[in-house]
Amino acid sequence: METVSDAPSIEAKLRYLESTLTPAGVGESVHRIETHMSWVLLGGERVLKLKKPVRFSFLDFTTVQARERNARAELRLNRQLAPRVYLGLLALQWDDGVFSLVPEEQLPARGRTVDWLVSMQRLPAERMLDRVIARGELRQRDVDALLEVLVPFYRHAPRPVLGEDEYLQRLRDELAASRNVLASPRFELPQILCLLDRMDRAMVRHEDMLRARVRGRHIVEGHGDLRPEHVCLVEPPVVFDALEFDVRLREVDPFDELCFLGLECAMAGDAAIGPQLVARCADALEDHPPVALLRLHTAHRALLRARLSVAHLLEAEVRTPQKWLPQARRYLQHAGDALDRLDAQEAHRSH
Repeated sequence: METVSDAPSIEAKLRYLESTLTPAGVGESVHRIETHMSWVLLGGERVLKLKKPVRFSFLDFTTVQARERNARAELRLNRQLAPRVYLGLLALQWDDGVFSLVPEEQLPARGRTVDWLVSMQRLPAERMLDRVIARGELRQRDVDALLEVLVPFYRHAPRPVLGEDEYLQRLRDELAASRNVLASPRFELPQILCLLDRMDRAMVRHEDMLRARVRGRHIVEGHGDLRPEHVCLVEPPVVFDALEFDVRLREVDPFDELCFLGLECAMAGDAAIGPQLVARCADALEDHPPVALLRLHTAHRALLRARLSVAHLLEAEVRTPQKWLPQARRYLQHAGDALDRLDAQEAHRSH
């Protein structure tokens, strides 16, 4: 945490930032959204994102310098798929008890920088993909336009130097973490041990297929969190909120990421968009992975999302506690369905 004795409090920072977003003469209030790692402030046509000074096993944002590095990474990564949305960085300055907000190009300034903000253009909430799906208003032209954004992104994405064993170990570690949480007796998830064992066996059976994807240099530095709430169907569509704090979580098979998006679209109410995106990206990228790979990735992602759902119930203060177990059970149903289809495919081949 911050060690300077005269540093302003977090709440003081947030109140000041909200005051900069309040539209003059308009009754609209600033909307404050809190996540595990950030505060997102929405007011008028602007959005400000401030990282919390937190430390977890996988990140440390307890210094101003660490939060600055993260803000710069967030800006760089998200300008790939949302260049018009991510406007720049702002330094939150503190000088003799007074705040100011200074664009980085105007630094150095008189005050001391006590935090960094990512400044964004506010997007229309009603055009987020999850909301469009929920209203039953997704059109073919929306899917076409999204493909025009995703295909060149994956075609030109950096390809990390990644070993087969390292890639497989990352997948195994995720599954082990999912088992550690989902198998807890406190959640009383039916047949969870059977489902986890099936997933482990499927990973072993298809290890060669996963290794082949690494050998073929199909792993890219992708988005890292490709969910429908991070897709806005403006013209052209933008994909935002890329996972910036750990490059390893962005080093993915594009079809793993597309299966994830398809899973989340199915959870939102449209099970057809995922297979269409996968098929058309496969054609455009001239890369047609085995169907078994797609089912394996879907099951793996569904278990991960089930784990993250119930993990909310382990927090000191649980928000919307009634939401998480039903949501986890829905993800587990998707995981089971994907493994059922995988087993059926294998059974058909053996006859």
